[in-house]
Amino acid sequence: MCPTKPKQKQKHRGGHVADHGESDEDDYAHAAAAVVDSCSWRDEAINGGSLKVVDLDTGTNGWASPPGDLFLLRSKTYLSSNKKTKTPSGPWLLSPAGFDWLKSPAKLDHVLSRPDNRVMHALRKSQSQGHCLKTFLLAVNLQVPGRDHHSAVFYFSTDEPIQSGSLLHRFIDGDDHFRNNRFKIVNRIVKGPWIVKATVGNYAACLLGKALTCRYHRGENYLEIDVDIGSSAIANAVLKLALGYVTAVTVDMGFVVEAQAEEELPERLFGAVRVCQMEMSAATVVDRVDTASLRKVKGVSGGCCNQLSQSKVGVERSDGGDDDDH
Repeated sequence: MCPTKPKQKQKHRGGHVADHGESDEDDYAHAAAAVVDSCSWRDEAINGGSLKVVDLDTGTNGWASPPGDLFLLRSKTYLSSNKKTKTPSGPWLLSPAGFDWLKSPAKLDHVLSRPDNRVMHALRKSQSQGHCLKTFLLAVNLQVPGRDHHSAVFYFSTDEPIQSGSLLHRFIDGDDHFRNNRFKIVNRIVKGPWIVKATVGNYAACLLGKALTCRYHRGENYLEIDVDIGSSAIANAVLKLALGYVTAVTVDMGFVVEAQAEEELPERLFGAVRVCQMEMSAATVVDRVDTASLRKVKGVSGGCCNQLSQSKVGVERSDGGDDDDH
């Protein structure tokens, strides 16, 4: 399904807001007002990966940031209405802060703790100069199994405090049970052959924490979510099919903390990325990092948390994205 062009596109800069946990539309609109980003580390992080930022509509072998309005999420009345209505998400809660496509001889866990992680390095460099001291990072690491392991790591950030008690704040500081029951991905196939659309669906929502093994790493100023795609035979099979056509596929991925109570609605993306006809060979090759090296990284805390996996991937698909996702 080809996307319609949004009336107003979000940009890499000036498009992020903090999550104030307000369900009233007017309050949210006020909270979502653009904030000028004065932290130059983010420019370095966005532009420093092996996959470059490309045009949203025409780019290839790169990535872009799709506007939140392209994603239909649970509306304010979703739980109280029999129609289960969905509405465009609106602005992301966090700013895009880079994308890494990595290749390694072993599965890459907790990439933000690695001394060679370029995004964390850029942030720490800025903080050492007294800038961006309140910045918080959220990274989603999709681990792709194979003879050579790959990781697609999406980084999002905010320079504004995330309000205590908000849904995003509860997710960041919650336990694994809460996170696994709330961490959701929404996919949109923007461009691709019919076999990929038929297998994956033009629009699909999935609670990743219930479908796959997810590990959460909470640091002083970050949360990393490692998603092991190889933990599900079905997900692995679907992925292998999609990778066979990867240079012809453009996909939007939106990440959401699922709203399950009236006061948590409407849902909002905390981040989104468009991967445009990627070349597998574009990956940056990284080596293993020993445990002793990780312990030397200043400010790193957290570790592997509880795991939850299921053999069946609970994916909902629809061409219009209007069906109930869970």
